[in-house]
Amino acid sequence: MNRDDKQQFVAEMREVFEAAEGVVITQYKGLTVAEITALRAQMREAGAGFKVTKNRLTRLALEGTKFAGLADYFTGPTAIGYSADPASVAKVASEFAKSNDKLVLVAGAIGEQVLDEQGVKALAELPSLDELRAKLVGMIQTPAQRIATLTSKPAAQIAQVLKAYADKGEAA
Repeated sequence: MNRDDKQQFVAEMREVFEAAEGVVITQYKGLTVAEITALRAQMREAGAGFKVTKNRLTRLALEGTKFAGLADYFTGPTAIGYSADPASVAKVASEFAKSNDKLVLVAGAIGEQVLDEQGVKALAELPSLDELRAKLVGMIQTPAQRIATLTSKPAAQIAQVLKAYADKGEAA
């Protein structure tokens, strides 16, 4: 890799770190090309990316970013997962690591908050951003539906009473 390629790699990695909200660092020693390709496909489906890194160059790219605290974790054959939704990247990486022991979760970060392996696994347990949004909308809609039901019931009951009086008057 010549000097221009290295500078381009550092610039690309810096863009990745600036755009991402969550990063997961993994070690992939022993994974085949097919397995890494499958992991990349799963990451893409979840709206995340997966990139094999060059440790020294990645540490340079981390300088001055919100993920600068991760620099010490880049040793050995490392790759990163990154996404705008921190839970989704952690979820995919964690699920893949459960089914394939060659992928090891090393660390991660949400913004400036650095997470160890257990923190990444805990993050993977959380619902994704879309799931949280759906739950929030459901919580907001439920009270509105209840209020609409309660306010419509008295009117319906009054109409039933008036109808009963009308029926009684006709019968008399």
